Amino acid sequence: MSSNLNVRINMVRGLYAITPDEPDTAELLRKVRLALLGGARVVQYRNKVAGAALRLEQAIALCGLTREFAVPLIVNDDADLAQHAGADGVHLGGTDGSVADARALLGNSKLIGVSCYNRLELAHEAVRQGADYVAFGSFFASGVKPDAVAATLDLLQQARRELTVPIVAIGGITPQNSTQLLEPGANALAVISAVFAATDIQEAARQFSALDYPQIF
Repeated sequence: MSSNLNVRINMVRGLYAITPDEPDTAELLRKVRLALLGGARVVQYRNKVAGAALRLEQAIALCGLTREFAVPLIVNDDADLAQHAGADGVHLGGTDGSVADARALLGNSKLIGVSCYNRLELAHEAVRQGADYVAFGSFFASGVKPDAVAATLDLLQQARRELTVPIVAIGGITPQNSTQLLEPGANALAVISAVFAATDIQEAARQFSALDYPQIF
């Protein structure tokens, strides 16, 4: 990835594919390759059940795959894993440490995203600390996180007016309901099930990739 800030940030636009909990690394790579062939613009490695050794193995393998497509690999929750795997950045949740600590570990050339749930003040603080993008959700009912807090379209509109970084929307998103999020200003759509649980992963990714995503700058 380029160290130029605008180039890095502009990569956070389009289909943001989040990996499922897949214990078989070869199968994980097969699925992610199909999503990339379908046009995924960002891949986030997320595995909530694997042990440390498997997570490192999978993150390193995904780094090699995403670089074939010139697509950034973001590691969920774990800046140390992102560093050891050579990933392109980290995505921090509410209990995953500060942006400042992640930046000190990863350096200025890596992407740092922050989950802000349904709270605009968290997004402002994340940007103040140096986050490259922020994420809001859940906008729709999510099978992955059924108890997630609900975010509104009004929040998305206000965030777009007030923030100058890419905005990622997450939570129960499908090709059918995604337009509701793009019109208020979401630059990227973070998706797990609607891509990776699809019968045809590449086609599902293609449907998301064909949407009209707002420009970031």
